[in-house]
Amino acid sequence: MAALQGRYVHIHPTLRCNLRCRHCYSSSGPDKRDALPLPPLQRALDDASAEGYVGMAVSGGEPLLYPKLSQLLKYAQGCGLRTAVTSNGMLLDARRLDALAGVTDVIAISIDGVPAAHNLNRGHARAFERMESRLDAVRASGIPFGFVFTLTQHNLHELDWILDFALQQQAMLLHIHPLEGAGRALVELPDAIPDCFENACALLYASRLQHRALGRLSISIDLFHRETVRSNPEMVFADKQERDEGAAPLANLVAPLVVEADGVVSPISYGFPRSFSLGTLFDAPLARLIASWRRHCLPAFHLLCRAEFAAVTADSALPFFNWHEALTARAAGLRSELLVV
Repeated sequence: MAALQGRYVHIHPTLRCNLRCRHCYSSSGPDKRDALPLPPLQRALDDASAEGYVGMAVSGGEPLLYPKLSQLLKYAQGCGLRTAVTSNGMLLDARRLDALAGVTDVIAISIDGVPAAHNLNRGHARAFERMESRLDAVRASGIPFGFVFTLTQHNLHELDWILDFALQQQAMLLHIHPLEGAGRALVELPDAIPDCFENACALLYASRLQHRALGRLSISIDLFHRETVRSNPEMVFADKQERDEGAAPLANLVAPLVVEADGVVSPISYGFPRSFSLGTLFDAPLARLIASWRRHCLPAFHLLCRAEFAAVTADSALPFFNWHEALTARAAGLRSELLVV
């Protein structure tokens, strides 16, 4: 079982991508051209580091198409942050790997199943083969790497093949992320979003795979056990202990923090309802956005977390759930007047 994605800032500097994947949460594609300028992102990293965040994960779109990627990664490391890049892997040639070397702590390469299934989801007849052809160069670069597998309602049986492939390629990790109803996935794959039974099977399957891997790589999954969360409400920011929210580092109060491709800063996940956003980096530096959010929205956010905590810990159905998806759904369903505290 994976913890929440830690005290990380997730940055989506562009929605431009060489693919138009059916399950894309951000509806990225080749027709997108906008990219966030580097200076406000650098200032945001300074502020995020001061607020206790320990890492930066860059996604997209395809982050390799962001022209300032290596500068962004280098700056993040200068702020003391660990760095991760999530890519579809097709563009990881020697030139781009040289630019990532020394400034990237881990590359996460997306994989959707066996080659035919991967190509179908990616909308490209040779997406898997192109990605696979880059892996020799990835290994030669010395940058640690792993795979991120998108779990659907229909592909759990492919995990054994995925593990064998990851071991063959000498990956250091395999992360399982259940498909969520966001972006293009909500339109093109609404019936593929895994239900609670499929999620439970996936978590048990992941435990079996970890045993089979014999310590050769780490396996994690974005699911939680109800009893673990019930005993540790602070994991999901639902504890009722008195704390000085005005003085505590923001990373103690909400994580991850997400910078979306339009500059909007959101808690928890890409596309989190804008009623809870901190604002946009084009309007103010992150430090000012945080100060305002503490006063006007943080209490409502913690009420939201406690409400969803009560719901998921009381649920008598299968005891495994995707916290990010559950919290996003609750936030989207709230009436606007309930957001005022």
